[in-house]
Amino acid sequence: MSLAIKDDEIDIIIGAIRSDLTSFMNEWRPMFSRFHLIIVKDPDLKEELKIPQGFNLDVYEKPDIDRVVGSSTLVLFSGYACRYFGYLISRKKYIISVDDDCLPARDPKGFVVDAVAQHITNLTTPATPLFFDTLYDPFTEGADFVRGYPFSLRTLKARQRNSRYVDAVMTIPTGSLVPISGINIAFDREVVGPALVPALKLAGEGKFRWETMEDIWSGLCVKVVCDYLGLGVKTRLPYVWRTDRGDPIASLKKEWEGVKLMEEVVPFFQSVRLPQEATTVEDNVVEVENAAKERLGSTDPVFARAAKAMLDWVNLSKSVGSISSSSLAV
Repeated sequence: MSLAIKDDEIDIIIGAIRSDLTSFMNEWRPMFSRFHLIIVKDPDLKEELKIPQGFNLDVYEKPDIDRVVGSSTLVLFSGYACRYFGYLISRKKYIISVDDDCLPARDPKGFVVDAVAQHITNLTTPATPLFFDTLYDPFTEGADFVRGYPFSLRTLKARQRNSRYVDAVMTIPTGSLVPISGINIAFDREVVGPALVPALKLAGEGKFRWETMEDIWSGLCVKVVCDYLGLGVKTRLPYVWRTDRGDPIASLKKEWEGVKLMEEVVPFFQSVRLPQEATTVEDNVVEVENAAKERLGSTDPVFARAAKAMLDWVNLSKSVGSISSSSLAV
């Protein structure tokens, strides 16, 4: 069982933290050229963006963010979180998100991996969150469901044996948490978009990967919501090659605040219970926000701010979602 995704149903979102995107775009040209791109410039970036010709794209900068969401919520979209503005204003059903410090990876044989094609494959085949399949992704060519996998939870693939040593796509089981990073993800915006929320901002947050935690909080939130709604979350393939910027050790020292906060963040999400009355993604995000405010808000101001940001995000999702596409155009 699979569905077909058309090229015009996809937006590729790129958060631009650096000004010169020439080499990045050219490396991705074979994968990106068929699709519409949304490039969101970090509001704190002063230099003009350098983007090569030959792409179907829209670029959004600080004035556009101000116009759509207002300056009071600008903090939600600074640094790597600028990608979330792309999630917000996209009108396509599916989103593929790739950061500007990521390049196409190569497989063990040296061939370039088409990450976009693999993301589409992951989106078009079912996930298996309710029963762990030790053969990884049973919908991949040459694979099947492991013996003992309940027939009520599978699609029958007759006369087929597993012929792969390892298939590197797998579904994360229901109840297991994962910090989903926005550097290389794909999702159905219409189904889970509002759950990807840029909320947890550190007081001393920097511009390097190791100095941010908004995507960790976002990933834990979306996984809890997906579990509650019975939606699957896949991991592993496709891989990309990321070029780290900065000094991880220095950043780790700077992010010590975040390291300590994780000792509270993980138990919180492990214990979140969502009520039956919460039937939409927005409802569930608000319930997580209420729980965070009630249980964590008094322990550290960063959690109170995160709860407020989650509520702001839900309200933005609803208000921007009601704006026509022509009004959002740059």
